[in-house]
Amino acid sequence: MYRIALFGEAEKGQFYTPYICKDVYELALNLGNPPEDSFGIHFAIQALMYEREVLFFRVEEEGFSVDDYLSGFSFLKNKEKVNQLSAICMPKVGSKELIQATDPLYTLYKSILITSEKDLFDYLSSPL
Repeated sequence: MYRIALFGEAEKGQFYTPYICKDVYELALNLGNPPEDSFGIHFAIQALMYEREVLFFRVEEEGFSVDDYLSGFSFLKNKEKVNQLSAICMPKVGSKELIQATDPLYTLYKSILITSEKDLFDYLSSPL
């Protein structure tokens, strides 16, 4: 099994609550439609189409709702709740603070970060 933790905006669902989605039906039932100009649900659909399980964390605003992201990271650090994680995807996040906060998770799970070219550029070009 491959599981991807995904952070993104959604039409419905609770904040600070992980949603396990194994297919597009569960994703739509739990989170609804993607808000305009968001990418989280779009990435989730792609992952599900490649038969990856999605652990979706709803954030208020992609790239900016720091507390939403940190709460999700805290949940992911608990190996009793999350026993396997292949990747973390945080669309519209180029913040060094948020990306570096995920470093311990990559070591813990031997996982990777999924990002876009724009977010990678923002990360690499931001001041220390």
